[in-house]
Amino acid sequence: MLYAISQAVSLLLSFDRGLYQVIFLTFFVSGSAVILAALSGVPAGTWLGMQPAPKVRWLTRLIYTLMGLPPVVGGLIIYMLLSRKGVLGLLGLLFTPAAMIMAQVLLVVPIIIGLTAVAVRGKSGEILDTLRSLGADRRLILLTVMRESRIGILGALVAGFGRAVAEVGAVMMVGGNIEGHTRVMTTAIVLEVNKGNFAFAMALGIILLAISFLIYSSFYRLLSGGADE
Repeated sequence: MLYAISQAVSLLLSFDRGLYQVIFLTFFVSGSAVILAALSGVPAGTWLGMQPAPKVRWLTRLIYTLMGLPPVVGGLIIYMLLSRKGVLGLLGLLFTPAAMIMAQVLLVVPIIIGLTAVAVRGKSGEILDTLRSLGADRRLILLTVMRESRIGILGALVAGFGRAVAEVGAVMMVGGNIEGHTRVMTTAIVLEVNKGNFAFAMALGIILLAISFLIYSSFYRLLSGGADE
């Protein structure tokens, strides 16, 4: 373990171009996926959380089921869409970072919708009654509820990012783990383990954990600051 830690530090201090390329691609792909998923997931989750629970019971169950969608199944769906005979085959996106982002979006959207709905449902009761009594339109109601539920929504985004950055199966299936093109931290770790290079794989894992810790610490500060307010 100590050797792996020392190797991780050495890798970072060596400023190896390949390593930093993998790190950048990892967080670019996952960050892009979370942003794209949030654009649809947050409004959809807010709407779902504002509805009476009996009215959206089956839709809620479907969302909760999709929150546990196996990554390889999500990867297979995107692979079939982007393959030569697929609906989007003409775009030539298979084995590109764009395909990896699409796969992660598919996995992250249900998580953001589900957790946002839970956050909104706990806040929206009194807010909805007040806004409706004041004659607010639907757009204003939606934006106000989202603002009041922002801490829970931020938590949903954190959970979505965690799902995305730790993903292996889907990104390997649609990205191909191509060196210098679609290789990310998790797929690089799998490759090194398969090669029997456990110390190097552990070093990559430590780097991934360290960077994730910094990102989550920033999120935690935002959450704590919002809670204090």
